[in-house]
Amino acid sequence: MALLARLASLAVLLALWQGAAVYAQVRTLPSPEAVAAFVLREAETGQLFFNVGVTLARVGVSFVIAMSLGVLLGIALGRSRAADRLLDTPLLVVLNTPALVITVLAYVWLGLTETAAIVAVALNKLPNVAVIMREGARGLDPGLEEMARTYRFDRRTWIAHVLVPQLQPFAVAAARSGISLAWKIVLVVELLGRPNGVGFAINYYFQLFDVTAVIGYSLVFMTVMLAIDTLILQPLDAHVRRWR
Repeated sequence: MALLARLASLAVLLALWQGAAVYAQVRTLPSPEAVAAFVLREAETGQLFFNVGVTLARVGVSFVIAMSLGVLLGIALGRSRAADRLLDTPLLVVLNTPALVITVLAYVWLGLTETAAIVAVALNKLPNVAVIMREGARGLDPGLEEMARTYRFDRRTWIAHVLVPQLQPFAVAAARSGISLAWKIVLVVELLGRPNGVGFAINYYFQLFDVTAVIGYSLVFMTVMLAIDTLILQPLDAHVRRWR
């Protein structure tokens, strides 16, 4: 039923888009058929798959880095008041710094390199993960903590049976919010300083004033990221909640 509702809403959206394109009859609002034709042509040349693959690789690497460091930092802040007091302000500063500023500074300091691009995306994502994980670490069940002390759990047992089960929902929530944030920032990073990827392609076709191409690349990559969320992250979220 939920799938049918989504398909119906998609059909309505496409119908409205088609109607608006037919009514407007302008280059800046191409029809769905025109966008689909461009996507097929770009796929035949191989450029579509290449650019999407490059962008997905950047999203994946920066996402793993940000999640790994953000989880560790968030747990440390949630478990240690001293660490929280020391790092709370720097965390808020980075969290509220615009992604564009971090990206530009990364390119200035590290050059127009792949490393700078990954660092920029990871820095933009890391504070978000840390804040979510900090709240989870602060809210650990006191009863389970008392049980761990009573049975004298060692560090490994405590992590496996007390810490991880309680933080799993927060980690999945951070991942779901983070993946949507990461791919948007990757496009900005590519637009500003990379010679390939979806962001580069959008910038290239923007300079040619090819709105059809811009919309085509945007829709393809949005579809890929929605598929990742629907097929991987949502089932993982449901599994974690059932498991708990």
